[in-house]
Amino acid sequence: MSRSRVYQWCTWFGEGRTSLGDEPKSGRPKTSTNEESTTRVDELIRCDRRMKIRQIALKLEIPKSTVHEIVHDTLGYRKVSARWVPKMLTEDHKLQRVEISQRLLQRCQQDNGDEDTTHIGVGPGGDFQANNNLFDNLITGDETWVHLNTPETKRDSMTWKHPSSPVTKKFKVQRSAAKVMATVFWDAKGVILLDILPQGQCINAARYCSTLDHLKEAIRRKRPGLLRRGVVLQHDNATPHSANLTQQWLQRYGWEILPFPAHIPDLAPSDFHLFGPLKRHLGGMAFETRKPHQ
Repeated sequence: MSRSRVYQWCTWFGEGRTSLGDEPKSGRPKTSTNEESTTRVDELIRCDRRMKIRQIALKLEIPKSTVHEIVHDTLGYRKVSARWVPKMLTEDHKLQRVEISQRLLQRCQQDNGDEDTTHIGVGPGGDFQANNNLFDNLITGDETWVHLNTPETKRDSMTWKHPSSPVTKKFKVQRSAAKVMATVFWDAKGVILLDILPQGQCINAARYCSTLDHLKEAIRRKRPGLLRRGVVLQHDNATPHSANLTQQWLQRYGWEILPFPAHIPDLAPSDFHLFGPLKRHLGGMAFETRKPHQ
C-alpha cells in the first residue's frame, strides 16, 4: 500500500470509521445491472447469431468493453466459422458409403487369410464378382492439373538460422496460369502410365477410352501376366469414367471395377500418396513449355 493511501486510511479512522469494507454506494447495485444486461445480451445473440459486439453495444447503449466481457467471460460465447463440407450427402449416399466400406473391408480381410470365402468385387456392369489377389491385380488412376510454374510451399522453403543470422526473404510467387492435365495409373510396384492431355483437348469418354488403350499396352509391357489374371481398376465416378462408352470398353476386356462411393474425399490413393509428393517435388521449378513436363 502506498504512503498516501496509508495517510488516507488514518484520516478515515480519525473521523470515526471502523469498517475495512467498502462503504454502501448510491444508485442501482452493479450486480443487478450486470444480470439484466447479461440477459438482454443473451437474448440478442440467440435471435441473431451473427450480431457483432458493436451492434449489441449500440442497441443496449452500454460500453463495448462491457458487452465483450459479458459475451466471452459471463456467457462463454466464442465466434466460430461454419464447418465447410464439400457436398451435402443424402441418406442414400451415406448408406452407400457404409455398404461399400463393409464390402471392401471384407474383401481385404479375406485376402489376408480366409481362402475359403468368396472375394467380393464389382464388375463393369455393377454386379459383385469373385476375384483373388486384390492388391496384386489392383491399378488405380486419376487426373490432376500440373502448373508450369509451381511455387515452393512455406514449409519447403524453411531454413535453419542462428539468433544472429540475417532474416531470409522470400518473394511472393503466383502459380502460372499455364498448366497441363496429367492422367496417372499406378499400382503397388510403381507408375504404369503417365498420359499428358494434348493442348486444346478435354477429357471425355472417347479420350478416356483412348487412354485405357495406352494403359492396356503399358500393362502388357510392364506387368506381364496381369492381363491374363484380370485387372482390378479403381477410379472415381467422374463422367468420363462412368460413361456408357467407358463401361463398354471395360466389359469388352473383362476388367473389374472397385466400387467408389459418390462424393467421397478420402478413397482415392492418388490424392494422398502421389499428387501431393509430385507437386512438392515440382515446387520451385519453372518450365517454359509443356514438353519438359512430358
